[in-house]
Amino acid sequence: MASISHPMQINDPTAYRRSGELEVIEDLLGVRGSRVLELGCGAAWTTRELVTRLGAAQVTATEVDAIQHAKNLALTDLPAIEFRVGGAESIADPDASYERVFMFKSLHHVPIELMDQALGEIHRVLTPGGLLYVSEPVYWGDFNEIMRLIDDEREVRTAAFAALGRAIDAGLFRLEREVFYESEGVYPDWESFANRFIQVTHSERNLDAARLAGIRAAFERHLTPDGARFFKPHRVDLLCRI
Repeated sequence: MASISHPMQINDPTAYRRSGELEVIEDLLGVRGSRVLELGCGAAWTTRELVTRLGAAQVTATEVDAIQHAKNLALTDLPAIEFRVGGAESIADPDASYERVFMFKSLHHVPIELMDQALGEIHRVLTPGGLLYVSEPVYWGDFNEIMRLIDDEREVRTAAFAALGRAIDAGLFRLEREVFYESEGVYPDWESFANRFIQVTHSERNLDAARLAGIRAAFERHLTPDGARFFKPHRVDLLCRI
């Protein structure tokens, strides 16, 4: 990857802290009273927390997985949240619609050729001085060694990091903070792990019996009577819209 002028690092093994995502958000930026866009909301767990715990005034939550989107629409207890089908590369909102934009482990799922367009769209819909919070899994550690057997994301994660750097170097954003954290994940057994990461609707895994057996063996090497415990590495980049 070509060198770039911003001070970001794709990984820093010396810098990790043990934390959950919500604690990182609370440390880095205020959400209360803000208009928020979440791109790639998945099952909407964090979406809910943006309103109930962090105090967002209104959240628009987009998702490209039509099956998951239909499940989200069935949530009837979240009047401050609008669920919408759509990708980050084409955001159906006017300019300067949001004070905060969040991408929780979703930038690397944007097609590589559309990542720059997506960051341009985010710049467009953020208010001047608005903040973009991007958390991405880091390609490193024991948990990654298992996940790469399911879907090796080295290329797309590297591309997502490079796209953020280009957006900063192009003058769209200023890097405010970069944080590395490890969140704990405990899986009682193989079935719970497989249901969470293999039996998903957003991707076709197409894993044959031999690959599944290899993944299971790699997982079960970490299994104890209390389950398999991992500390999953993430990088958060907080960018300010210029």
